[in-house]
Order: sequence, then structure tokens, then C-alpha cells
Amino acid sequence: MDTGNALLKEILDTTPVIAALFTPDREIAWTNRMCMDFTGRFSESIIGRKCYDIWHLSETCQGCPFNRVMETGTAMGLDLPVPLKQLWSIANGRWRLNFFPLKEGHGQISGVMAVAHEITPVKNLRQALMRSDSRLRRAEELAHIGHWELDFETNELFWSDEVYDIFEVDPRKFGSSYEAFLNASHPDDRQEIHDTYINSLKTRTKYQIEHRLLLPDGRVKYVQERCRNYYDDNGRQIRSIGTVQDITVRKKIEAENRALQEQFQQAQKLDSIGRLAGGVAHDFNNISSVILGYAEIALEAIEPDHPMYEYFTIINNAAQRAANITRQLLAFARRQISEPRLLDLKETMEDLLKMLERLVGENIEVIFLPGSDIWKVKIDPSLVDQIMVNLCINARDAIEDVGKITIEISNTGFDEAYCSKHMGFIPGEFVLLSVSDDGKGIPTEDIDKVFEPFYTTKEIGKGTGLGLSTVYGIVKQNRGFINVYSEEGVGTVIKIYLPRHSGEIIPSIDKKSVNVPMGKGELVMLVEDDQAIQKLITLFLNQLGYSVLPVSSPADAVEEAEKCSSTIDLLITDVIMPVMNGRILSDRLLSYYPDLKTLYISGYTVNVIASKGVLKDGIFFLSKPFSKKELAFKIRAILDNR
Repeated sequence: MDTGNALLKEILDTTPVIAALFTPDREIAWTNRMCMDFTGRFSESIIGRKCYDIWHLSETCQGCPFNRVMETGTAMGLDLPVPLKQLWSIANGRWRLNFFPLKEGHGQISGVMAVAHEITPVKNLRQALMRSDSRLRRAEELAHIGHWELDFETNELFWSDEVYDIFEVDPRKFGSSYEAFLNASHPDDRQEIHDTYINSLKTRTKYQIEHRLLLPDGRVKYVQERCRNYYDDNGRQIRSIGTVQDITVRKKIEAENRALQEQFQQAQKLDSIGRLAGGVAHDFNNISSVILGYAEIALEAIEPDHPMYEYFTIINNAAQRAANITRQLLAFARRQISEPRLLDLKETMEDLLKMLERLVGENIEVIFLPGSDIWKVKIDPSLVDQIMVNLCINARDAIEDVGKITIEISNTGFDEAYCSKHMGFIPGEFVLLSVSDDGKGIPTEDIDKVFEPFYTTKEIGKGTGLGLSTVYGIVKQNRGFINVYSEEGVGTVIKIYLPRHSGEIIPSIDKKSVNVPMGKGELVMLVEDDQAIQKLITLFLNQLGYSVLPVSSPADAVEEAEKCSSTIDLLITDVIMPVMNGRILSDRLLSYYPDLKTLYISGYTVNVIASKGVLKDGIFFLSKPFSKKELAFKIRAILDNR
């Protein structure tokens, strides 16, 4: 370097870098002022010395590119920690050291200029950015949130790693454009996404939108996007920045919560309707009892060729239909008294098949597919009849011309894990009774309403809307559950799950083949506060050969029992009465007559008689309305200890 070049020396002395000129053998030929200040030495003590000597080293620093620069004539550099930092004027830091070859006019290298500047702030900033970027990636991964940026001038789209993970897109195969993003979204949502974005540009407002992604394997994801647009001083949009969050799990939870809420509301509604139905049925049963009872007496009193016989038959049939509707209401309300027995559903269904085939007609084939070794269930056989009649009538009405109804019975079971993922299912072992048809099916919007009483999709006059509601009530009363699967134009499947029971099956008595049993003069106390029903039952008992002591209240019953000179063999009492219910009255009279038997009668059930609609052991009950024949069999079963 020409020492006479004062201008160049002045420039290097005022530049905030460390500069030094080395001879080919590494001796320092010149340094600028910052170099002298930095080393803390005078120029005279540096000039002519080896570079490493001023740092008290015996040899050159490891990795020093000085020799390579001399050999190749190419500038080189490297980042260095502060060497022998205790001799430097700063405690720590990072530095960039660059070596430049100095060439003579003929190209020969005459020396090397070394220039160093501190890069500690840059390094610290880079490290801080790297740490921040790492934290951001971890946070995005944890929250399933990614960020993106769209350059409006170039249409270049940047996605963070998490966005690629959410969209399940290979970065190497992604077009990195707005159009590529739209194509990665669900086809049915693309127009809404585009319209929302364009509107935000026009109105200069932020927006958020939820939309779907359709993945290559057919899976669907839900994401939530937020976006904000940025503009230059002239109002031109320059970029859009936004976030993408995977909300698939949240959407699933929301859907499950909605389903649970709807299920809860449906259960509440059905329970309210059930309470109303139970109350109406109770009052109607009392009325039906009188109509049916006197129609029965009238039919017994006159000959079939009498002009009035047909009229009383019509009255009896109409009242019987009304009573059947009442029983259906009680079944739905789960307030119907039942007398459950252990049953083999396979045998029970085989006995029903002929009747069901006649019920649905010749144009419909009834197919019965029972499994092997079917478990026993505990249910009132008459309720099984009700279930099958209602289901088969519904299936028949759904088949417009010819078709088939398939009845299947099998064993099944569910554990806690399965039930936690399938709403409505109950853990345990069950007998599955399935009734399917190939009819027109149930519209999707009607599926949730099929168990409501009086709700029907049939034409006016072709259905009461009590079929499935009756089945629902019976199944729930017997601690089972029911599911409906249907598709319009394909058919419907009703699946009923009844709990498994064990024990020996006791054969039932065929009452149709046995004569009506008569009384033997036993004394019966009848407690009934409805005068019309009291008079009717008294008439029944007299005709059956019993002595009757009728009273209208529990207080009268106690008074009559105290002064009665004969032994009262049987107490027939209504369940609900003022002041004292039938169960308390029965307990009171046992103090006078320890061997007294009791038959409870009512239009609906109460907790003193039944628990959840099922008779307690040792309790005898007869549900209104009942016929004289039913009363006769029940009384003899009680008095004869059968």
C-alpha cells in the first residue's frame, strides 16, 4: 500500500472497522486507527510483527484462510469467536473477518488486506429470530394453527409448516398461489370462500370463515380462517395475512353436544307427553270400564237374534277399540301394569307368525330368521304381541304393492367403550329383535319424531300415530332400548334390544280353553269411590257367586271391617283414594283379618303398587278396564293360591 496516499488512509481511519495490511509472510505493514485502539497498542509496536504474535500466540489461528487467499488470489472470510478475548476491549461477541488479496499491475499478489467488523448484534438477532420461530412452530403445532401470507402483486402464497400439515399437502407439490389454496378446499365451499375474501377486499375489513377440506382419501376436515388485508399509502392492497386453525375435533364435539342436547330435549318432551297421556288414560279407563262392563252384561242377558244384540256388540267393539288406544297411551307413558315372565322370543315369535301373516296380507312375505341358542328375556307376553302388531302394521303400510317383512332374533352385547361412542346404547347383554321392510322408508326430517304419540306420516284416517310410541314405551318399561334406521326408497329397520335374563320358563294357562271359574260364596269387600264402577263390579261379583260388601271410602272400609261378623276373604280396592291409599288400607285390615288377600285395581299405576310399571312380587293387580272373565280368573288365582 502506498503510504503517501493520505486520502485512502483517512478513509480507513474513519471507517468503523478493524483494518490491517499484511505482507505475504504475515507481517503487519499497516493498521488503521480502530485496529490500534482495539488492540490497545501503539502502531510502532504492531508494525512488523506477525498477526498472531500480538495475541501472544505461537502460531496462526486454526482455520485461518490467509494462506488460501495467497494461493488462490480469491477473497475469503469466516466468522470467529473473539480470540483471546481477555485482551480485547469487549468481553464477548462474534466477528466477521474478511481477507482480500492485493495485486500488482501484473497480477502478482503483494499482500493481504484484513478487514474485521463485529456481527454480535446480527448474530443475536438471528438467534432470537430462530428461537422465536421455533416457539411459533411449536405453538402452532400445539394449537393446530398455521399462518399464511399472500403477496397481492405476485400472487405468491406463503404457508407455514402447520398449514401444510393441516391441509395434508406436500410443500413440493403445492402451487403456492391463491388458486392452489382454493383447489385444496372442499369443492362445495370454494365459492363461499372466494366471495368472502373478495368482499373483505372491497370493504377493507377483517373476516373469519369456517369451511371444509376434502382430502385425497375422502376424509373431510373443518378449518377456521381469519384474514386481514394491508394497503400502501395509495390505498392499493399489497398483502393479505391470515391464520388457519384445524377445528375438526371441535366440530365433532359440537355435533355430539347438539345430539345430546336434542336427545335430552326429546326425552323431556316424551316424558311430559307421557305424564299427560297417563293422566288422560286414567280417567278414560274409568269411563271405558263402565261402558264395556254393561255392554258385556247386556250381551250375556239377550239372545244373539235380539234386535238390540247388534247395537250392544257395536258399543262393545267401539269401547274396546277406545280401551286399546288407552292401553297404547299407557304403554307409551310407561305407566302400564305388566306381568313379566321369562320368555323364549324364538318360541313366542313362532306362535305369532300365523297371526302376523294374516295381519299384513298375502302380498307381503313374512320372513323369520331366528338365531341359535337365543337368550331368555323377561317381559309380559301381551306386550310382545303389541310390539309385533304395531311394527308389522307400520311395515305393511310402508309397502305400496308387494314386498317382504323380515323378523330376526339374535344375541348381542355392548361394552362401556362401545356405548361411549354410540349414543343411546346401553352396556350389557341383550336379545336383539329386528323388524325390517323394503317399503318407502321414513323421510330424514321425520326420524326424530317417530316416537312421539299422535305423530304419523300416514294419510288422514290411516293411522293414530301411536304405533311406534307404544313400542317405545314398552321397550323402555322393560329396561331396553330401540333404534330406527331408514332410507327413503329403500326401507326401514327397527332394532329392539331387550335385556338378557336367566331362569326356568313357566308355562302359561290358556284361558280361552278353560271355563270361567265361579266363586264359592266367599265374602269380598269392594272399596271403590267411583259409584258407577262400584255398582258394575258388585254386579260382576254377584254373578260370579261371591258375597259383596261394597264401600266408597277407606274410612268406611275400616268401620265395616270392625263390625263385620263374617270373615272377609278378599279385599278389592282402588289404588288412589282420598285420605288413605289402597296399600295402607290393606295393611290396616290385616290387623283384623290376618289371612286377608288383596286385589288392587286402577286405571293407572302408582309407586305403592308398582316400581317403574312392573309388579312387585306378591302383589295382585288388575288394570281397568277389565272384563268379568278376567276378574273371575284373577280372583280364583288369588284365593286358591295359584
